[in-house]
Amino acid sequence: MSYISDVIQQTAQKNPNQPQFMQTVTEVLGSIGPAVEQNEETLRKFCILERMVEPDRQIMFRVPWMDDKGVYHVNRGFRIQFNNAIGPYKGGLRFHKDVDLDMMKFLSFEQTFKNSLTSLPMGGAKGGSDFDPTGKSDSEIMRFCQSFMNELYRHIGPDMDVPAGDIGVGGREIGFLFGQYKKIVGDYKNGVLTGKGLSYGGSLIRPEATGYGATYFLVDVLAHQGESIKGKTFCLSGFGNVAWGAAKKISELGGKVLTISGPDGYVYDEDGVSGEKVDYMLEMRSSNRNRVQDYSDKFGCKFIAGKKPWGNVKADIYMPCATQNEIHIEDAQAMVKLGVPVLNEVANMPSTNEAIAYLQQHGVIVAPSKAVNAGGVATSGLEMSQNSERLSWSAQEVDEKLHTIMSNIHAKICDTLDAYGMEYNLVAGANLAGFKKVAEAMLAQGVY
Repeated sequence: MSYISDVIQQTAQKNPNQPQFMQTVTEVLGSIGPAVEQNEETLRKFCILERMVEPDRQIMFRVPWMDDKGVYHVNRGFRIQFNNAIGPYKGGLRFHKDVDLDMMKFLSFEQTFKNSLTSLPMGGAKGGSDFDPTGKSDSEIMRFCQSFMNELYRHIGPDMDVPAGDIGVGGREIGFLFGQYKKIVGDYKNGVLTGKGLSYGGSLIRPEATGYGATYFLVDVLAHQGESIKGKTFCLSGFGNVAWGAAKKISELGGKVLTISGPDGYVYDEDGVSGEKVDYMLEMRSSNRNRVQDYSDKFGCKFIAGKKPWGNVKADIYMPCATQNEIHIEDAQAMVKLGVPVLNEVANMPSTNEAIAYLQQHGVIVAPSKAVNAGGVATSGLEMSQNSERLSWSAQEVDEKLHTIMSNIHAKICDTLDAYGMEYNLVAGANLAGFKKVAEAMLAQGVY
């Protein structure tokens, strides 16, 4: 429709050379037509779509730091606070050499709708730096984190903006960041960050949460088809916390994980990634080597250098757990030829729009990342609740709440599709459900 296409065109003109941001804007706006159609006059009048694609603020800053040899370096830091219509800004921090403004805007835009789906009061944000922690010492990472927080602290707070971890930012980095924040503000506000250690306000299940949540969502997707995880085979990418949590829960529910991957390639384990092999993934990550070949060397399975498993390994479920845009149209075509029936997106935007369209056209069920990987931020929201109440819930309590949230997301998507008389299209349903809540909040609060 013209309103949507006009906004997409205007956004592209305002944001040249930002393909990732435009990819998610096009994907989201391109599927919310039924909601816009019902209330187009009001949405136009209050510029809801125009405001929705424009961040509340874009923060960029320099991050100087010294390495162990006494040499100084300068990196660039970001925090994009995209939309706080339904709650304080919430989203991770990513430390990776490819981080730039385009990536941060794409991630924070996606985060807005993902957080909306959880039903928890959290707005959308994302941040990070082009700092690469690979190969750095603990002391170097500590000094970088302290310098990063020297600027970030003024933009965050328990009721303002609550960052968490993401790629390159785990428990170690969150600890360094929190220590510096506490020193600067002179106050113990442990609700300012999530993903913290258990000794200072962290939540049980948080490291596993994204992988667990993705698996719980898949349980409902398969149940909708009259099937279950038990006996299914899986291809995963990545070997960090997300893939680790997914492999752990899949194995627990009776599925078999055949692959994990890294920057150097992927491993194929016909016996399945389970038991001590899942535990070894944590050792691989903590080694700071960023090599998946270490797994094949230890367990004597096949290693394929320089490739991903997509279209190369036949499995019942594909679950990309690594990074954005790792599944392209060629991979989608190969998946269809192999007869892969389900793509459960765990990483943020792991598939191109062309790949998603092709898979859906050929009958593949695509469960979109903004729904599938919401378990991570949902558990961060539960950590915020525990911090606010000065409580600590058991692992079972957190896990049960996470499972309920993920099941409710699937139910909400199905209810939304039913309300618009649409077939079982999880991509469109997630976008419509996420958009509806944010738009209603923005309309209720007026133009500001």
